Amino acid sequence: MASLLITGGAGFIGSHTLLVLLDAGHELVVLDNFANSSPIALDRVLELASLDAAGRLHRVEGDVRSAADLDRAFTAPAAPITGVVHFAGRKAVRESVENPLLYWDVNLGGTRALAEAMGRHGCDLVVFSSTATVYGEPDVFPLTESMPTPPVHPYAQTKLAAEQMLAALVQSQGWRVASLRYFNPVGAHPSGRIGEDPTGIPNNLFPYITQVAAGRLELLRVFGDDYPTRDGSGERDYIHVMDLAEAHAVTLDHLLQQQGPTQITLNLGTGEARSVLEVVQAFEQANGIPIPYEVLPRRAGDVPKLEASPESAAQVLGWRARRTLEEMCRDGWAWQHSNPNGYR
Repeated sequence: MASLLITGGAGFIGSHTLLVLLDAGHELVVLDNFANSSPIALDRVLELASLDAAGRLHRVEGDVRSAADLDRAFTAPAAPITGVVHFAGRKAVRESVENPLLYWDVNLGGTRALAEAMGRHGCDLVVFSSTATVYGEPDVFPLTESMPTPPVHPYAQTKLAAEQMLAALVQSQGWRVASLRYFNPVGAHPSGRIGEDPTGIPNNLFPYITQVAAGRLELLRVFGDDYPTRDGSGERDYIHVMDLAEAHAVTLDHLLQQQGPTQITLNLGTGEARSVLEVVQAFEQANGIPIPYEVLPRRAGDVPKLEASPESAAQVLGWRARRTLEEMCRDGWAWQHSNPNGYR
């Protein structure tokens, strides 16, 4: 079992990954400034985890850009940190278009500060949270990892730059690095105890739908119905967050077994794109709740379609997403229904 640092571990994907890693027996340090997450998520993770998990989860409130906060995190457990899962970062496309300097500071500057801290503490293994938006505006599907990466907004640009920086450390320092390009994580732990809890009006489709279902929002805003897709609404490859969390655990195991320089870049998706309107219909059918919506003009930075080829992840890791769209809708609603105001 390893001692691991999880940056941004109280966030949506981070909290679900914590649970999987705790159940696998690892000792974990969570570094989070709770800018877009809640410490309550960590309490809930411990509720769901095995009985001895509380002694294996260390909390450090701090910023990934701060050398002092990072040093506190690296020295929190008794055993040296042997690997990092790096979730911490900003992730809203529209916000990145409106405030690009924030994204370059947090996403790239934070990754640089983390890499420097890893060097100081003798750690050379990192699983990096990247994004499928690095592929820009593709028109050939499914997307494979060898396809061009011309990102069109600062969020994707900063993620790709961080990938490239980490790849350079593989070449120069012999690091072991995995960059995981997520497609669209949705759903929640089936217990309904942890889930996605964005601040303000959600930027992503799924929490928007569940907040409409819960009565927190009046109706869903669909940005664009004139895309060159099946029904005119944007198409995305939605993946259950528990499938994604399990992929991180498998990736860590893979890197820990490597003895020398290792670099892998993998798409994490199902291989099947669904449109916004198809997701709305699936949610209504799974939960018996109507979702009223209005159509608005396209949103800056959005692309018509994203769909993964998951074959590399299957070949390298032996991993495939296995949960259905119905499970994504059912589990996502279980979270929102049980927590109508999120963690607040």
